[in-house]
Amino acid sequence: MRVTGPALRPQSLLLSFLGDEVLGRGVCVYTGSVIEVFRRAGVGEQATRSTLTRMVGRGLLSRRREGRRTYVGLTDRSEAILRDGERRIWKTGAVNREWDGTWTLLGFSLPESWQRQRHDLRSQLTWAGFGALFNGLWIAPGEVDVSGIVAELGLAAHVKVFRAHAAAGMDIAEMVDETWDLRALGAGYRDFDASWRPYATGGVDLAGEDALALRLRLTAEWLQVIRSDPRLPVRHLPEDWPAAGAEETFRAVHGLLEAPAREAARRSIETVPA
Repeated sequence: MRVTGPALRPQSLLLSFLGDEVLGRGVCVYTGSVIEVFRRAGVGEQATRSTLTRMVGRGLLSRRREGRRTYVGLTDRSEAILRDGERRIWKTGAVNREWDGTWTLLGFSLPESWQRQRHDLRSQLTWAGFGALFNGLWIAPGEVDVSGIVAELGLAAHVKVFRAHAAAGMDIAEMVDETWDLRALGAGYRDFDASWRPYATGGVDLAGEDALALRLRLTAEWLQVIRSDPRLPVRHLPEDWPAAGAEETFRAVHGLLEAPAREAARRSIETVPA
């Protein structure tokens, strides 16, 4: 079993597992099956149980009992998160070639004493693909709906959102480089590609691997990379931007693992109708 690669939080692995094995199937999965798959992926039983309990408490999992067995299923909240991940992986992709020149600008002004609210807003904006253009003014490529973020944080009276286009002569590439950490974003793609390409090119004998656990780590690592990427317009990125190559590697390895992972899941994962 592959053990190299970035450290992954058990919750990230669990969300990837649910996306692969539960999303869209109308089932709940036996917790013992989750524990066994995670053991094969290098996560201990206690860590898995703790993650399941935390996710139930946060409304990300539902829990039910059938006799002496406990099963977990999706909630509306976790299904929305998983649908977003599915869309990012298979529909929008890692390379933004369709950008129409639109930017979403968000300005906010919060009292100095609201440090927690400021931290929460900045964290949510970063997650949504925004970068800090100036203090209190954030920007993201395309039309980004932040109404849910603003409403959840109770900051509607303190936030203003606009759509805009850059003026003629504006050096967008320079602005992108100053606003986002392109070095770190690019390193994420390059590290992923270097780590997984041997599986796509025959450098690793997949017959000797645990396909189910390997696919779980593959998907979780890829989601970790692309969720940190605001999908900046590729025409304003460096010519050697590595996202396309890394995405090609992900899709190739996922394709090789799909059939054996599905067969392993059929044998080892117990479910009941939701």
